[in-house]
Amino acid sequence: MRISAKGRYALAALTYMAQRYKTGENLSILTIAEELGISKIYLEQVFSLLKKAELVFSVKGAQGGYQLACPPEQITVLDILSAVDLSLFEQTQDTVPDKAPEIEQALRLSAFTVLDQKIRETLGGITLADLVRAAERHKKDGALMFYI
Repeated sequence: MRISAKGRYALAALTYMAQRYKTGENLSILTIAEELGISKIYLEQVFSLLKKAELVFSVKGAQGGYQLACPPEQITVLDILSAVDLSLFEQTQDTVPDKAPEIEQALRLSAFTVLDQKIRETLGGITLADLVRAAERHKKDGALMFYI
């Protein structure tokens, strides 16, 4: 499975925001871009899609920025990727419908539909809160390394 740069950046940015969710602070795109090393211009495009999908909302003013629209436990990876990576969820094109319709049906029903369903189930079962916990585990693992 190949997730686009938009999808990867959206996941990283929202995980970063989820790590700070309880503080209630508004996070600017510039702050997120600098902290994660992502292009600000590209991140603006991503946030436009996330806002349209109502996963984030913006606050205007001097202390403005973005916040998650709901708690990290309620936002799934499927929600995020569906908002920014539309081609990821397009239906598979027909392969041999004219010459071998029985093979076409077998592929669609036994492989492609099953795969699409499993991907949606898996991504729908992973929340931003899960990603935050995983990031914290990896942060702790890194802290235990000693070099001589």
